[in-house]
Amino acid sequence: MVRVLVLGATGFLGRHVVRHARRLGCELSLASRRLGHDLANADGCSRLLDQVRPEVIVNCAADMGGVVDAARRPAAMLTTNARLLVNLYEAVGAVCPQTTIVQPVSNSAYPGDAALQREPDWRDGPVHDSVLPFAPTRRLLYALAACYRDQYGVRSVNWLVPNAYGPGDDIDPTRVHALNGMIIRMLKTRRRGERRFTIWGSGRPVREWCYVGDIAKILLTSWDRDDQIDPVNIAQRQGHSINVIARLIVEELGGGVELSHDLGYPDGAPTKILDDELFRERFPDFRFTSLADGIRRTIRYYRQVLFR
Repeated sequence: MVRVLVLGATGFLGRHVVRHARRLGCELSLASRRLGHDLANADGCSRLLDQVRPEVIVNCAADMGGVVDAARRPAAMLTTNARLLVNLYEAVGAVCPQTTIVQPVSNSAYPGDAALQREPDWRDGPVHDSVLPFAPTRRLLYALAACYRDQYGVRSVNWLVPNAYGPGDDIDPTRVHALNGMIIRMLKTRRRGERRFTIWGSGRPVREWCYVGDIAKILLTSWDRDDQIDPVNIAQRQGHSINVIARLIVEELGGGVELSHDLGYPDGAPTKILDDELFRERFPDFRFTSLADGIRRTIRYYRQVLFR
């Protein structure tokens, strides 16, 4: 039985990782701020690893939000995420360098002008200004993984991930990606009996979306792979505009909603679609949750938590 420590275990992705790890029969240890662990504190992080001595760490710990949230508190977001990563690698190097760290890397780390995101190009240009409070720390993650491998032999398996959506995320629409955020706001709009829904921004940006449970499964089936310092996309090579996603949500809710736009909100990068060639070499038979099914499950979840 593999000893697995999930960091950020009560967060959006972390909850799904925990659920899937239990199905696999892993010996689980959980850590998060809600559970009383301050991973931004270096001593606390070292003590945790000394107690658990994990064979595998699935690192879902991050201070994340949408572009609206990032614009509100950029310095705090950047500083916290840098500390989380530095503390983790310092602690692993000192306490348990034989541990394998498996972690998602947001595709916001790609250059801001990369329409089709290919792994060889992921550091070949500046990130988009809208993700400056977060994306540079994903490139720091790569540097830490490479340097701690070279000096201490720490193994890392890094996956570049698109926008995640699905059940279990925050109920604050500014703290989630656009798909979940629109579901939250649209359900509230309908609850109030209103027939007009406002999309934040132009609705034109195109994003690739991945159901959160699919990401969790991939992370938990990759810890025994070779060192993967250079991250590989978790990808379907499919993108949909925010406007298209909004219409799909309206259809799933039974229609009867008129869409409008508030151009006072930022759009972010125009297009983010991930190339899937390397992913299909590693997981040729993986079947992703369909967008329609994922939206249906997400609506069901938010109906339960918003109106119980």
